[in-house]
Amino acid sequence: MTQTETVTTIRFPYQDPALTIEQRVDDLISRMDAADKAGMLFHMMVAVGDPAKGNSAYGIPSVVAMVRNRRMSHFNLLGAAPTGHEFAAWHNAVQRIALEQPLGIPITFSTDPRHSFTDNPGASMMAGPFSQWPEPLGLAAIRSAERVRRFGDIARREYTAVGLRVALHPQIDLATEPRWARINGTFGEDADLTSELVAAYIKGFQGEELGETSVSTMVKHFPGGGPQKDGEDPHFPYGREQVYPGGEFEYHLKPFAAAIAAGASQMMPYYGMPVGTEYEEVGFGFNKSVITTLLRERFGFDGIVCTDWGLLTDVSIMGTPMPARAWGVEELSRDERMVKALSAGVDQFGGELCTDVLLDLVAEGRVTGDRLDESVRRLLREKFTLGLFDHPFVDEERARAVVGAADFVAEGLDAQSDSLTLLTNEGATLPLARGIRVYAEGVDASALAEYASIVASPEDADVAILRIKAPYEPRGGGFESFFHAGSLAFPAEELEHLGAIADVVPTVIDVYLDRPAVLGGLETRAKALVADYGASDAAVLRVLFGERGPQGSLPFDLPRSMDAVRASRSDVPFDTENPVFRFGHGLRY
Repeated sequence: MTQTETVTTIRFPYQDPALTIEQRVDDLISRMDAADKAGMLFHMMVAVGDPAKGNSAYGIPSVVAMVRNRRMSHFNLLGAAPTGHEFAAWHNAVQRIALEQPLGIPITFSTDPRHSFTDNPGASMMAGPFSQWPEPLGLAAIRSAERVRRFGDIARREYTAVGLRVALHPQIDLATEPRWARINGTFGEDADLTSELVAAYIKGFQGEELGETSVSTMVKHFPGGGPQKDGEDPHFPYGREQVYPGGEFEYHLKPFAAAIAAGASQMMPYYGMPVGTEYEEVGFGFNKSVITTLLRERFGFDGIVCTDWGLLTDVSIMGTPMPARAWGVEELSRDERMVKALSAGVDQFGGELCTDVLLDLVAEGRVTGDRLDESVRRLLREKFTLGLFDHPFVDEERARAVVGAADFVAEGLDAQSDSLTLLTNEGATLPLARGIRVYAEGVDASALAEYASIVASPEDADVAILRIKAPYEPRGGGFESFFHAGSLAFPAEELEHLGAIADVVPTVIDVYLDRPAVLGGLETRAKALVADYGASDAAVLRVLFGERGPQGSLPFDLPRSMDAVRASRSDVPFDTENPVFRFGHGLRY
């Protein structure tokens, strides 16, 4: 199958590329029945595999059933991807199923981020065959809008090669609450930096305007998901409240204003419910004062609003019960929740299957035909703008060449290295000399062997290299286990172990910061301390041994203690007292 294969038989005006998009949308809507329209409003997950088989881990029917029976045409790709060629072939096979239906409405495939290191089925996927880059925090550490736009352009090429046309990102929440588990996907704590980078990110994915070579961006999580009470995440009932003790609701809106100005095509409200503000105390996906009054009217956003996943229906994920994230409206029935979300201004329900509920609401007159058409029109307009009706297939051989192309991989590796942030470097310990004796933990021996002689104990080493991760408190199993939350302080036994090595041999510590960490004195015990935000051993070692200098700057403050964190205001940036290292800190050599 090649990109040149198109839908050539024009039976209806909406299939005619010579007409305007609005003419095509008008014609197609006139031919759709209520079931066709209802199916458009659902954006469900699917995994690469046999289209006729469902996904038992998530309780999801087969793609065939969802397309044929529920008339759905928007799907979010779960899990690791196969090779580019296999991915493209699967895409084409599923697209054929959709085009065989009476109206032949092509599928729009979306994805959470899949170019970095995080593996969380509810937030981000491992890079797999795609080029691998630092997490967004690392892009923020580099502080280059041009590099961010370049990343977006490369990711766009890899996505479009396999048929991924909607990015369920960027995530532009502000990391003002250091304990929050979703900081890794943000650009950090500063609204101005995030605003600059999100504009570049959107231009990289979409181009100057949305078109046939674009990947549409679904910006999240409006109106800013950073200020979570006690840093807890609203995927779970204990994290449902967003609080603004410092009165900084407007600060969190700044990046979204920049995203809209840059042409963001879609917007995702977060799960949380605002507490103590002028807005209704219900989850943002049900919140008319936020979606209609603030987003639609104040900011003039007329793009697609898609809820975060699972607002309506209680489910089980990985064997663990997951109640609907219907915060503030838990007492409402599923149909009442749906009516409230549609009344709030939502166009699409993420992670939901209940097309039958919507059809009943339409039949009962509780959702009007005009209201249904309003959202269907937005969704169809984007499909036509992306060229899906005219070019629904991808070139499988081109996908083989584009996904993970050598120059893309090289640029991603450079970005990993450049994002490294040198926090301390006592006595110019770094860069290290090649050929020295190294004791290592958390480093692949084959990568290190290119630079040094590996020894089995600190006592025999010239230097120790220790790669560690920011601490967190493990929560429940299943889905919840993927969210790193709770205390930012290292356990005493880990600090003792690291300190014992540092007492024996000059020690270089690289700490992976998916959240800020309370360093607990590591900044003085280690001879050199480096922060990374997603970097391979190869990317780190070439910086430690001087092949490439660190260029990163901290995208947030590193707090001095958990007492300082608890005393800070969740919505206020740079609010922990006397941080060990401040936003923007980063040494060079």
